[in-house]
Amino acid sequence: MNTVKTVRELRAAIARARAEGKRIGFVPTMGNLHSGHVALVEKASQRADFVVASIFVNPLQFGPNEDLAKYPRTLAADQEKLVSAGCHLLFAPTPEEMYPQGMDDQTRISVPVVSEGLCGGSRPGHFEGVATVVTKLFNMVQPDLAIFGEKDFQQLAVIRKLVRDLNLPVQIFGEPTVRADDGLALSSRNGYLSAEQRQVAPQLFATLKDMADSICGGRDDFSRLTLDGLKHLEKAGFRPDYLEIREAGSLRPAQAGDKELVILVAAYLGTTRLIDNLAFTSHP
Repeated sequence: MNTVKTVRELRAAIARARAEGKRIGFVPTMGNLHSGHVALVEKASQRADFVVASIFVNPLQFGPNEDLAKYPRTLAADQEKLVSAGCHLLFAPTPEEMYPQGMDDQTRISVPVVSEGLCGGSRPGHFEGVATVVTKLFNMVQPDLAIFGEKDFQQLAVIRKLVRDLNLPVQIFGEPTVRADDGLALSSRNGYLSAEQRQVAPQLFATLKDMADSICGGRDDFSRLTLDGLKHLEKAGFRPDYLEIREAGSLRPAQAGDKELVILVAAYLGTTRLIDNLAFTSHP
């Protein structure tokens, strides 16, 4: 695997692969890779001949009180995992390479509707930062396909709409969330949890499963069900940010009669913010 840090080197390497007729797959990440990221790269290698990954902790998507400074940077370990997963090229730019004119003067991409509420409501400007950096990366790499994890369900919806609305020639694949044996979604932020908090954390997904089971059992009083879920999380030791039931395709608030649903949650354990979701079909 070759590692490059500039757009010029990136494009030269991809041009060589294109000249050989190779199909380009792309997996953008912020590094500190875990088994979930590795699974995305492995899926890319099954669908493409030449796999590009990026590692860039994007300052544009972090708010002023968020954890940009302490976000883990583990490049050497990440490189080893990428090699084992079948990655051919790693793009690891600096912020100066990505935003040569600085972030204040950076053109930004805003994706309406699906960016609103949920994490978009809790983290103003977050999805503008995500959409902007993903658009830049797509233009730099010009992949045939790109793969994202479904753990960031709203982010995936934003990227799908971005690609559709701007007619970008990239096929987007979402891959199921990779979980620990106890159900906790794998995340770079899990490393912030204390041993005691780590024991509590699986209750996040367990709450989603209980809610989904209730809906599949016939309940459609979504407001009451959500309130019960919030109370359960608080009792377990979480400080909920949001817990919502949405229609999976549009991300609008769910209504009785909707079949394709997703329950989305964000909650704090101590100072660590965890997110998760569960998409399901409510009835035949």
